[in-house]
Amino acid sequence: MHFVILSSLSAVALLVTSLVLLVLGRRIGERRLQADPGGAFAGHAAVETAVFGLLGLLLAFTFSGAMTRFDDRRQLIGDEATALATAYWQADLLQPSARALLRDHLRQYLQVRLEVSRQPRLIEGGQEVVTSDVMKRSEALKAEIWRTASDPSHAIRGESVDQVLLPTLTSMFAVANARNSVGQRHPPEIIFFMLFGLTLVSALLAGYGMAGSKRPSWVHMAGFALSLAGTVFVIYDIEFPRSGLIRVDQFDQVLVNALGPAPK
Repeated sequence: MHFVILSSLSAVALLVTSLVLLVLGRRIGERRLQADPGGAFAGHAAVETAVFGLLGLLLAFTFSGAMTRFDDRRQLIGDEATALATAYWQADLLQPSARALLRDHLRQYLQVRLEVSRQPRLIEGGQEVVTSDVMKRSEALKAEIWRTASDPSHAIRGESVDQVLLPTLTSMFAVANARNSVGQRHPPEIIFFMLFGLTLVSALLAGYGMAGSKRPSWVHMAGFALSLAGTVFVIYDIEFPRSGLIRVDQFDQVLVNALGPAPK
């Protein structure tokens, strides 16, 4: 909620500042037009085209990158659920006592992984941080799972465990590590500062270009400011899908259903 409030306030600040700069740009343009009616707008098209083009490219690339990372997060959830379910059924390769122990560890591990997913995120340096206690429990369960599966005395057929179960567990742990690190895959903070800066510069130039009309078009001004502020807000929100309004939490149900109901 803290992240949502801050990002919403930032979007509102961008909206209001853009409107102010639109008005300011128009007034600067009007004064320029009064001082030089014939050449007030001469040669400005190239500058405006360059700035608006740069803003459009930056918006397009950051939005595309944010959506790609959002889809990657959803894909990794499905991959981890698949690996967990596969390892659960491959536990049949172990002796009955070890089989029950491994499956119990896997269920505990699933609960910890869900807790990791639902843990409130801290945003530090533009990155999402999960509390270390939950991660320590996850690592401890990984060690228990591996110890149980790799013990030669637990296997019905050692070669089957080595060739089937252990590779599945390796894959499961690799996907978990990828999900843990995906929260660090964000553009540098300077990119977001550039977005804010280019939006404000574009608002100033757009207001200047409106100076030729007798009356300001508030519909166009509001539409310009709302469109850009809303787009920047959505990009930033998608980048942090465990903290913002646009979330991947609904896909955690795939993990919840991975092992089915616990046996009675």
